[in-house]
Amino acid sequence: MQRLLTAAFLRSVKPPASGRLEISDVRCAGLAFRVTPGGIRSWAFRCRVGGKERRILIGPYPAFELAAAREAAEALRRTVAEGGDPTEQKRVRRANTFGALAQRYLKEHSERKKRTHKADSRNLRLHVLPRWADRPLDSIKRADAIDLIEGLVTAGTPVLANRVHSLVSHIFTFALDAALVESHPCYRLEKRGVENVGRRVLSDSEIRLFWNGIVEPSTARRFGLALRLALLSGARIGEVMGICRMELHEITDPTRSAWIIPGTRTKNGRDHLIPLPELARETVLELLAMIEPSEQYLFPTRRRPGPLPGKTLTRRMETFGRRLTGDDDAARTWRADMPSPHDLRRTVETRMAALRIPLEIRDRVLNHVTRGVGSKHYNLHDYFDEKSEALNRWSTVLWSILNGPGATVVDLRATHERSRQ
Repeated sequence: MQRLLTAAFLRSVKPPASGRLEISDVRCAGLAFRVTPGGIRSWAFRCRVGGKERRILIGPYPAFELAAAREAAEALRRTVAEGGDPTEQKRVRRANTFGALAQRYLKEHSERKKRTHKADSRNLRLHVLPRWADRPLDSIKRADAIDLIEGLVTAGTPVLANRVHSLVSHIFTFALDAALVESHPCYRLEKRGVENVGRRVLSDSEIRLFWNGIVEPSTARRFGLALRLALLSGARIGEVMGICRMELHEITDPTRSAWIIPGTRTKNGRDHLIPLPELARETVLELLAMIEPSEQYLFPTRRRPGPLPGKTLTRRMETFGRRLTGDDDAARTWRADMPSPHDLRRTVETRMAALRIPLEIRDRVLNHVTRGVGSKHYNLHDYFDEKSEALNRWSTVLWSILNGPGATVVDLRATHERSRQ
């Protein structure tokens, strides 16, 4: 169908019952107004390039009014007359946008090399692409980066602002290495978000409060035992929640029992061997007794195969803190500055340092990134004996905090039963 298009006519066009309605503009050759049965209206330009007919989408109506659509069609016609290919030019423009670069970064770098690639994808989708997806790369300047990051700081999310800052910086570094850009808007740009350095370490009285209360009520005992295991081993909560039978070795042998976390589950991508002192071993045995023999994960989900997420333990710690009563020193300090599960890991590190356990061994216990080329590439010693000694010393101190100096380590389940009588 052809006719002279007017603004009044465009407003009056009804969606077709079936098929797509296309009306060509007699005033502007090649311009077509299209309407779907669902009522979606858009503009297209038809032309021949290299002997082949092309249909090029101009944009939606009414975002593109009649005059704007005619102007865009004329520009496309000039491009074709000069021997250009509007479709190819559009593809090149899209390839040079931040959105296209972000997709390349995720596919070629983040997903291959970073365990946090899902966080990268989420931060791009939520905080960067809505503003920059269609921006040409050379149009993004330092002021744009500052505006983006400062907006997150002003919104009260300084940590997120710093994460987005790092992500954008890495993306443009990737673009520089791939010769896609000539400049870097985040080069030497200081982090604008102020992050609080974690300093929370549990005192002796808080450890007693935590140890005895975190497993109550009985319905929360499983997650309380998981948090106890975090305090005993220094493992990250995501590692604790993902523990499965295959990772437990010689669990019936008090002298050789160990938990080996595969590199696919660790932050640095390396297998992590954790010797299990008696307190930790008894905790794991109790957790094993709580699941069916056919189940592999100690904290299985009920909706899908796999373990529960680490945030389950974060919620458990928050619930414990909110419900905490009493007016003793431990309860007051806990409520005043509620610890997180990561503070359990910091407590392990701090307590082992107080025991004069060398930094190298503490790093091995906590699976921190090893320092130096030799340590990273050539030292394959598993440090079982050294880590076992360190964790046993910490376990002994913990037991004395809970039961007094000189107390003998006993079966946790028997202790629990006595405490309930």
